[in-house]
Amino acid sequence: MTLPPDEADEPPPERPYLTVGHDGNATLPDGSGVSALRPYLLTSGRVEPVDLTLEIEAQVMTSEAGMAAYERLAFEHRDIIALCSTTLSIAEVAAKLRMHIGVARVLVADLAASGYLIVRRPSLPQTQDPNLIERVIRGLEAIR
Repeated sequence: MTLPPDEADEPPPERPYLTVGHDGNATLPDGSGVSALRPYLLTSGRVEPVDLTLEIEAQVMTSEAGMAAYERLAFEHRDIIALCSTTLSIAEVAAKLRMHIGVARVLVADLAASGYLIVRRPSLPQTQDPNLIERVIRGLEAIR
């Protein structure tokens, strides 16, 4: 499952259960202003990832198993697998998919535990490397 170069930077496909208004907010198909899908539904009610040590700056990339399982996965998992064909941080995945960071962390941890994503963690302690923190902030601002 390799994405063509022109599709790699496109936004993820629309989810069939959401309607996106002109303001960019998702609503129910009947037009009400309430989101059709709550974050806890995406994570089966879980608020913590299976790997509690998973950092938001950890780099993730799709594995061969993830590419092979692409068609069998749910929409959000597919979006993450497709997006991570190039290495991204969990924070970038959340921003690009317009997903709460906690939800992205839970979903990425699930995919990593299944062997569908490869996780590379920073080797330096995050709290002692201000350059890393500044780079993460600049990267997040750049993808807004």
